[in-house]
Amino acid sequence: MSSRIKALLAAVPALFVSLQGNAQTGFLKAEGKKIVDEKGQNVLLRGMGLGGWMLQEGYMLHINKDSRQYRIRERFEELMGPAETKEFYDTWLANNTRKIDVDSMKRWGFNSIRLPMHYNLYTLPVDKEPVAGKNTWLDKGFKMTDGLLSWCKANHMYLILDLHAAPGGQGNDLNISDRDPDKPSLWDSEANKQKTIALWRKLAERYKNEPYIGAYDIINEPNWGFDDPQNDKNGLKEKTNGPLRKLMVDITAAIREVDKKHIIIIEGNGWGNNYNGILPQWDKNMVLSFHKYWNFNDQKSVDHIVKTRDQYNIPVWLGETGENSNTWLTEAIGLLEKITLAGHYGH
Repeated sequence: MSSRIKALLAAVPALFVSLQGNAQTGFLKAEGKKIVDEKGQNVLLRGMGLGGWMLQEGYMLHINKDSRQYRIRERFEELMGPAETKEFYDTWLANNTRKIDVDSMKRWGFNSIRLPMHYNLYTLPVDKEPVAGKNTWLDKGFKMTDGLLSWCKANHMYLILDLHAAPGGQGNDLNISDRDPDKPSLWDSEANKQKTIALWRKLAERYKNEPYIGAYDIINEPNWGFDDPQNDKNGLKEKTNGPLRKLMVDITAAIREVDKKHIIIIEGNGWGNNYNGILPQWDKNMVLSFHKYWNFNDQKSVDHIVKTRDQYNIPVWLGETGENSNTWLTEAIGLLEKITLAGHYGH
């Protein structure tokens, strides 16, 4: 699974009206199985994910050994020293994504962007906090997000915030969250959980009045074996997902203390597809995210998505797909739009 640039599609219900010719307006919200704008118009999110910008997942750079970002950075420091490494990363963050890129996405027909965020651009790691239990906030990540939001607003595009690397790391697929297995994970550390909750409250407080923030995607691709960590380390067969559900409920509560308006997107265990024990939803303005990789583009491959959507009367959003040929990706988008627009799975 990856966050490299890939298509995103909201899998919303039948009788959907595409808005390519009509500008969506105001805050998005969940309304039954639909995502709508403030005028009640259905919105189909066609977007791109900015993989590799705030978080380098090494296999995107064809680094297949020790491809976590912190290991890549360590090797840079070994080769050219800390000062030059800092200069490289400052330059990378300043130039990887620019306004011209967002302008291009708009011209290509996209109406949204998903931002995979690394927590360490917004706050210090738990073990580096000067005062245990306190949160040091860093300007870098917030300013980068502000800049991207301004480019999205100029193009009338929605920005979806995605916590791709949570404090401590949220899975056993180490590259996704830049996780160091020698340190406590998100699930092994109450301090990491509290920092994650505090970060989302901080983000929500900052962006609560921004209608071009489309949603908060609160934990990307958790993949953790809670009940059977030896035989199901990525949580594909997890039956209860209790710790995952509790953390997402706690994050939601913290967001709602300061922000009543924005959609909250949740992802199941097993890279965003295992919702056992997580549903029903606990918030009225919530969307489910599924991820689709390395399977056929037939209706069977998305039956579980549509079934869950219909069972819980909730919108679903394909937050990631791709990592395959252009032909496969074209067929995947065609399949999802066919289901969405033609009503193969009616109300």
